[in-house]
Amino acid sequence: MAKRKSLIKIKPKKYKVGDIVKVDFIVIHPMDTGMRKDKKTGKIIPAHYINDVQFFYNDKLVTKMVVWESVSTNPYFSINMKITGPGKIKVVYKDNQGEVNEKTKKVKPKKG
Repeated sequence: MAKRKSLIKIKPKKYKVGDIVKVDFIVIHPMDTGMRKDKKTGKIIPAHYINDVQFFYNDKLVTKMVVWESVSTNPYFSINMKITGPGKIKVVYKDNQGEVNEKTKKVKPKKG
């Protein structure tokens, strides 16, 4: 399966150990509900949507989200978390057709 485009952003850009940051995640995905018809063929477009999103910090599960087909195309997820040190954030997402992808971002807190 093709790797999907996705992005993780940490806000604010400058943070230190002990800070609470906002972690934003967006993925390019059609999020088809299975209720829409193809305009050219008139056939129903099969359901294809993300149904599971997991956020990890240094390989420890931070939160898990169960997602339904009603979420918009190219969904955006956001969590707040405390920075406990350097490492990485990983987001693993799965869809109802068995596609599994992940995105990682290094966590580099400033000293001080």
